[in-house]
Amino acid sequence: MAGGSGGPACKNHCHGPHRPHMHNCHSAHGDKDLPVLPGPYPIVEDPSTCDIVKATQYGIVERCKELVEAGYDVRQPDKENVTLLHWAAINNRQELVKYYISKGAIVDQLGGDLNSTPLHWAIRQGHLPMVMLLLKCGADPSLIDGEGFSSIHLAVLFQHMPIIAYLISKGQNVDTTDFNGQTPLMLSAQKAVGPEPTRFLLKFNPSLSAVDNVQKNTALHWAITSGNTSAVDLLLEAGASLDIKNAKGETPLDLAYQSLNRFMVYMVKEEERMRSRRNNRLLKIVEKYELFLLLASSLTLMWAIGYVMNLSSDSWLLKGGLLLFLLFGMALFVRQCVGLKNLRYLPTAFLLSSVFWMSVTCFFWFLPGVTSTILEIAVVFSMVGLLYYFYKTWRTDPGYVKTSEKERKENIVALAEAGCLDFRTFCTSCLVRKPLRSMHCLACDSCVAKYDHHSVWIGQCIGIGNHCYYLLFLSFLTMTGVWLLYGTLLYWSSHCATSYHQDGAWAYFTQIISCSPWVSYIFAVACFHTVWASLWLTVQLYQIAFLGLTSHERRSLLIQRKSSKHPVSLRRTPYNLGCFQNLADFFQCSCFGMFKPNVVDWTKQYNLFHLAKEKNVHSV
Repeated sequence: MAGGSGGPACKNHCHGPHRPHMHNCHSAHGDKDLPVLPGPYPIVEDPSTCDIVKATQYGIVERCKELVEAGYDVRQPDKENVTLLHWAAINNRQELVKYYISKGAIVDQLGGDLNSTPLHWAIRQGHLPMVMLLLKCGADPSLIDGEGFSSIHLAVLFQHMPIIAYLISKGQNVDTTDFNGQTPLMLSAQKAVGPEPTRFLLKFNPSLSAVDNVQKNTALHWAITSGNTSAVDLLLEAGASLDIKNAKGETPLDLAYQSLNRFMVYMVKEEERMRSRRNNRLLKIVEKYELFLLLASSLTLMWAIGYVMNLSSDSWLLKGGLLLFLLFGMALFVRQCVGLKNLRYLPTAFLLSSVFWMSVTCFFWFLPGVTSTILEIAVVFSMVGLLYYFYKTWRTDPGYVKTSEKERKENIVALAEAGCLDFRTFCTSCLVRKPLRSMHCLACDSCVAKYDHHSVWIGQCIGIGNHCYYLLFLSFLTMTGVWLLYGTLLYWSSHCATSYHQDGAWAYFTQIISCSPWVSYIFAVACFHTVWASLWLTVQLYQIAFLGLTSHERRSLLIQRKSSKHPVSLRRTPYNLGCFQNLADFFQCSCFGMFKPNVVDWTKQYNLFHLAKEKNVHSV
């Protein structure tokens, strides 16, 4: 068989659950030098002399019809029990499959070394169009082949994710068992190479506690036994039980110890420790208020760093030791009290702590010496605006692409039948059809419409829903930082007895630090936030106004430009409508009727042609 079980020419290659050899096993009569590929007719010596098997493999429709009309029985298997429908299925000859079935071919005929149906052959080769055609013609995906596998098991073994999605969407149970009682998830955990099949199956909510008929192993048992660390990690994250025992009375941890894989043992023990923590009443309370504790500890740490720097001691060695001790304590606290889910908010806690202590310093150190009421109002306005737009950016839905389970399955079937079920149009993590300009964020584990980037400072994705708020947040952060730097310079000029012009750079630097270490510390923090916020704001405005692109799109085009032999322009894209129109579209502002902003629902925009039609532009 060509690249799958059941074929006579591939008896030595295709018994195991591995990816088959696809190009040297198609001929039933040993013609290994003639690869059989789907497509136009190949050049052969004389098509009129081909037997019907070879004509089927090469897709010579006229020759096949000629022989069938002359009396060849399409149900007749060859000497190794392989029918014409099998050969047509494995070589993706759809027209011949329709013709043979119309002439009486049995769609679920078993044949070949491993007693497989044509559907099994097509699945092993990954021919999704052929799979769809055979199912429409009545093929039964629940039939078991000679190795004991059903259709969905074969799709998992050969890691054909689109076929898995299609079979499940057409009604196949994700927990279908094979001859030994193994579910597709168990098979993926035991035999699949790489995390993708397991991760993909988990999106369909399979049973994590199901056990096979022989060894009574769960999917986690099988993953540990086979040393599949990526599957172990995914199953533990999904909540697989650590207490279920197999036929020998062994738990997953027992099997991990037997494997002598230290990393595997560590993973299981760490998960066991984390789950026991969740059962502790005190730790449950801690987990409930994790974000609050993270912010409080960050506030305390920043104050403690400033306090240590402000100590009257001149021993920088002592101060350095205390600072290291503080950082070690913070790291220990984060490890013990903050889960992985909330760990991404650590930079956010640092940002908010910085803003808090910058505000305190401004109000108690700088503003008392300011006589201008307008300046005071401007400072308060910038700080209030900063906190407001931070909150709006954080709390606003960035544009998550949401669908119901029914809609997901309908989309999978529709995309498959349209020939578009691939990674460009379908997200295998969210199981949704990907709108234009969307992207799957690994940190948020969601697809985001008009995705720009995942902000580490906000702890949130930036997309169509909150991008505008994010720009205003950057603007107010830059403004607040500038006011603070200005106030710091005023404070130094009035409180520190030194001059840059008189004493020189080094003396001035050492004097202002010793004059007020706390102010110098806050000055450094303010400098950091002002620099990154202003630079990133400039980049964002440039991309929006002059390119009409998101950060992700611009980065992708730059990568494409490096790898492509043809010039790739960042300006000539369907999304760039000119500077003023780009700004009007982004901010949805008509500028007193001078512009008409285009309203596009990017969570449901799939077709570039329709988009261009709406905007009266054409892609270049």
